[in-house]
Amino acid sequence: MTERTLDCSDIDQHLGKPMAPARMKEPLHNNDIRRWVQAMHYPNLLHYDHDFAAEGRYGRLVAPQSFAIVTDDGHGAGPACVGRIPDSHLIFGGDEWWFYGPRIFGGDVTYTEHVPFDYVVKQTKFAGPTCFQRGDNHYFNDKGEKIATQRSTTIRYRRDLAEEMGSLTATEDPVWTDAQLAAFETQKLVFINAMHELGHGKRYWDEVTIGDALPMRLFGPHSVASLTTEWRAYLFTIWGGTHRPGIDLAALGFTPDMAGYENDPVMEKQNPELTDGAYFGPSRGHLFPRWARYVGMPRPYGYGASMGAWIVDYLAGWAGEWGQVVHCNALYRGPAFTGDVTIMNATVINKMLDDQQRYIVQVDCKMTNQLGNILATATAEIELCKRP
Repeated sequence: MTERTLDCSDIDQHLGKPMAPARMKEPLHNNDIRRWVQAMHYPNLLHYDHDFAAEGRYGRLVAPQSFAIVTDDGHGAGPACVGRIPDSHLIFGGDEWWFYGPRIFGGDVTYTEHVPFDYVVKQTKFAGPTCFQRGDNHYFNDKGEKIATQRSTTIRYRRDLAEEMGSLTATEDPVWTDAQLAAFETQKLVFINAMHELGHGKRYWDEVTIGDALPMRLFGPHSVASLTTEWRAYLFTIWGGTHRPGIDLAALGFTPDMAGYENDPVMEKQNPELTDGAYFGPSRGHLFPRWARYVGMPRPYGYGASMGAWIVDYLAGWAGEWGQVVHCNALYRGPAFTGDVTIMNATVINKMLDDQQRYIVQVDCKMTNQLGNILATATAEIELCKRP
């Protein structure tokens, strides 16, 4: 039996110390926004249709609230992955977001400040001793306005223990009939049509009742193709687009087979295919069955940061362009595997006037797959308009 210990002592020296900020090399573009909502399965016309957006609140295309994470150099993981943990790997465990009001538009220049926050070690069935590490990402625009704060949680664990303890039986994608696939397309329209029906209208706080259910949101089945599309929508995966932090993943404890050169600015100039995370490095477990099993997963799986975006988009799409998510705390219970569909439901659990005199509804959200397995849970506060 392998000795089940996890040495996290090196993390302590990094906590509370700011890291190098994340900076894009060029201003953001409308097509960056379009690419993102396409990858996140979020057909909100406000974010990709020029004519619809021109008639709306902002008079132009606006990024969804979830887009802030696109402007980071590592989808929020950086400050939650400091300190060496030998023979380790990492998956996302959750994201807590605070949104402060400013929105992102094409032409904006943004930057992100990183500060490691804390960690705790717990015993899990997945990998024995497991480190739950948190770090803060503060997103700003070029006017100095704070857009959002993301407190990201990573799950750092011994790769060999996860392989030893993990359940690797469900290694094949489920097979769907043509009738089932057609039914999925019909179900997807429940949420999409609800967004379109609201259009540029306002969802009023007065007309929302505790116990109201949000329209169900379904998308999938996920595939290596759809996961690759998601990965390519994160701007740091594009060659030359980001000021690279130059993180030494081997020094953080990633195994030689998974460390690679992801985000390495020197290797990017020599052979960028080694640096973008899709083909080599710790992110390739998402796209290749062999490497998924190597880190304890039965088959290719989705990105935790995307799950957080799915939740924020779901709630913001319901709120409409005159509302906004002001806070969302999401916990990730398990990934979205290839072949699975993702189903999201939410219920209004409270209404309030907060200390900033905003009209707030609080919702409870659950994300499941077709088997009813919980992928994520979230509690969120959404600001809506008060009827005059």
